[in-house]
Amino acid sequence: MSMHGDFLTLGVDLGGTKVETALVDAGGRILASHKRPTDPGRGPDAVISDTILCIETCLGEAGRKAGALGIGVAGQVSKDTGIVGRSPNLGWHEVDLKTKLEQALGVPVAVVNDVRAATWGEWQHGAGQGVDDLVCLFVGTGVGGGVVSGGRLLEGSTNTAGELGHLTIVSGGRDCHCPNRGCLEGYVGGWAIAKRAQEAARNDAQAGEPLTRLAGGIPDISAGTVTGAYADGDPMAQRLVQETAEHLAAGIVSIVNAFNPRLLLLGGGVIAGLPELVPMVSGTVRGNALEVAVEGLQIGLAALGDKAGVIGAAAVARHKVSELA
Repeated sequence: MSMHGDFLTLGVDLGGTKVETALVDAGGRILASHKRPTDPGRGPDAVISDTILCIETCLGEAGRKAGALGIGVAGQVSKDTGIVGRSPNLGWHEVDLKTKLEQALGVPVAVVNDVRAATWGEWQHGAGQGVDDLVCLFVGTGVGGGVVSGGRLLEGSTNTAGELGHLTIVSGGRDCHCPNRGCLEGYVGGWAIAKRAQEAARNDAQAGEPLTRLAGGIPDISAGTVTGAYADGDPMAQRLVQETAEHLAAGIVSIVNAFNPRLLLLGGGVIAGLPELVPMVSGTVRGNALEVAVEGLQIGLAALGDKAGVIGAAAVARHKVSELA
């Protein structure tokens, strides 16, 4: 196989509800893609079978071959073996994903954490191109990130660097899904915004009426409900978004002071629904972070949306294969 960068790679984004596959060229362009639902309740082997079917359908539609495959998984991945150690979303424990996929597909496979794959996608083919010091912060249901420092994606000793959602922003604060309290994710993750909004509507039924009506009931209020009510000018939603911006800015100040990036990109579902959060946090970050840390800092929107995962996973696979060549 020629290694002049003209081969194609497959990117796979495997989550708790669906698997998505894309055939990607050296420039990060998607030539064909396919997605299908997954049911983690059926166990790892069934999910891996679904993933292989999804890959084969994608390749069949494209009528092309791939030189390597990268797969982003929501979970902890062992760097050298490609074993998925723990994945709460999938309910996996010590699943040898790399070996199983390589045996089934006959191409080299790189397994990577899903958020790290998305960071790689933004860095190589999205809004972070040409930047050597970059932080991606993805604010979705949960909050995750990736740090590129001096042109290298930080991995950490157990390959879990970049868990930026678990920075403490309030000592002894709100419960998180991790063992800690007061995490950034516990305030700005989609699940946390929903919880904060439900509490606010319970505490003041009158002010919370628009949110409750929009959702159909207090327990049904979601981050999306808040976004919708915010767009309608609802005062409670506006207060909740303002508070979310303040918490997000507090986390970003710590990130900027710690890593001194040239560029900080915000992405994920919450940011897609409320892009106003970017200008809302920018001023606070500039005012509260160390002066030297914000010198030349740009804060912007990630560019690849929900395709960052597949594009990034494909790019990781290309990088791994090129390194071995």
